[in-house]
Amino acid sequence: MAGALHIRSDAGPAPVPASAAAGEGGGRVFLIGLGTHGDVLPVLALGAALRRRNVEVRLAAPAPFRPLAARAGLAFHALGTAADFARAVDQPALWRPVRGARAMLAAVAAATEPTYRWLEAEAGPGDRVVASTLALGARVAQERLGLSLTTLHLMPMLLESRTAPPRLPGLPLPRLLPAALRHALGRGADRFVLGPAALPPLNAFRAGLGLAPVRRLRHWWHSPERVLLAVPDWYAPPQADWPAQVTQVGFPLADTFGDAAELAPDLAAFLQDGPAPLVFTYGSAMAGARAFFATAVEVCRLTGRRGLLLAGRADEVPDALPPGVVHAAYAPLSRLLPACAALVHHGGVGTVAQALAAGCPQLIVPVAFDHADEAERVVRLGVGTSLARWRFTAPRARRAIERLVGSGAVAAACREVQVLMRAESGVAEACAAIRGVDRREGIPLD
Repeated sequence: MAGALHIRSDAGPAPVPASAAAGEGGGRVFLIGLGTHGDVLPVLALGAALRRRNVEVRLAAPAPFRPLAARAGLAFHALGTAADFARAVDQPALWRPVRGARAMLAAVAAATEPTYRWLEAEAGPGDRVVASTLALGARVAQERLGLSLTTLHLMPMLLESRTAPPRLPGLPLPRLLPAALRHALGRGADRFVLGPAALPPLNAFRAGLGLAPVRRLRHWWHSPERVLLAVPDWYAPPQADWPAQVTQVGFPLADTFGDAAELAPDLAAFLQDGPAPLVFTYGSAMAGARAFFATAVEVCRLTGRRGLLLAGRADEVPDALPPGVVHAAYAPLSRLLPACAALVHHGGVGTVAQALAAGCPQLIVPVAFDHADEAERVVRLGVGTSLARWRFTAPRARRAIERLVGSGAVAAACREVQVLMRAESGVAEACAAIRGVDRREGIPLD
């Protein structure tokens, strides 16, 4: 079977009737998600779960997510335009370890004032705000307007630690170096990358509001009231020097809130039509992945395995695909991966979590942001391996994949982690934390 498969747009999760009643704790919840699918879909899932608990929810996110919010039954406010979003994600620099951070923070700076103005106009006493890491306007609103804010961190890299420093993009420090030294060297990211990119526009806006300047972004972006780290403690063990207000919850699995909630019939037929395929994806928004997908096709040829190329941009995929290799624009990984032999991907934390839940071995080819840090954690768990981008050649990838799928130890580790994943519900746990419900009372799985 060759050629491209086109995923239909399904109705997705059924909207829940609106309720004027607020859940435990009173007030409305204002959710803010900034970023691409991996950043926004967990916020969408959280909003839908809060609505099921009779909490009035309002969501602000980039304009392209309006249809997905409508499908989830959420009131939506667009931050920027679709053209703004396209300009941000189409930058080649965005997908480089250091330049990517600078490009990302430029887009974040543009959203700071619109986020603040939305909260200034709409939120009030008794309301609660839950904002993803990069929604800096919400943090400003907490200080200036006195709003209640929970910061939502989706990746452990966002928390500094002298005892277990995360691996930062573009800084491949050997693990043999003392942790305190790696932490100190990592602080250079604040001085030379994050600070110069983020702080001048942020502090100019703050000055206009009569607020003091921020000195260090990675310290200030944590709400002093509450921080939710949406990865379980067996994936990122808590550290004594993390902020005291951090609460860990499970992974917020949210793929069915994306562009399709179920597998398209032609993709389901492909899965049933032969042996378990390899799946290759480089995320929802990455530009410049053509070499990755060309290598993927060659890997399938060398291994003799079928392959599925998941890419939202059709121009990233080779024009002519061989028999047994197909392309799909999108597929919910929770429906797809249980039927696949292995997943080869960039290392986004949401993709990592879906592979863990499916018990699917993974080969990570890090690009930027948290990808290298997630790769180290996956390798530590014994459920996958990693290749640097420059080392991702067809012969190397073939050997890595054959070792993964042929290893009894990897299969056993995948099963063990899958049991841990089934025992938790990150979205339900996050809802409980936001609503002030004692987690010891028990949390129903969604």
